[in-house]
Amino acid sequence: MYGQETPSIAPTHKDLQNPSPYNTYRIKGLPPGPISNPGLSSLKAALAPADVPYLFFVSKNDGSHEFSVDLADHNRAVKTYQGGGAERPAKAARR
Repeated sequence: MYGQETPSIAPTHKDLQNPSPYNTYRIKGLPPGPISNPGLSSLKAALAPADVPYLFFVSKNDGSHEFSVDLADHNRAVKTYQGGGAERPAKAARR
């Protein structure tokens, strides 16, 4: 979360109480500055995307992602890795 003294990936309950103008959990409307500022490599990737068939991706919660070519496969991956399934699979090696 932007505006924290110690950045973290997932906001804690304490983080949500932070009076920062960038804390959109606490303030209404947009923050006073940009929400995101992509780097040069991100801009280049958007202008010249990789030639791959994937349309969807979901985090495996281990630093890697599952890529899918259609919505049905994506929905299965979401159920597997983001909840709804009986068990999450063991952490896999990064692609």
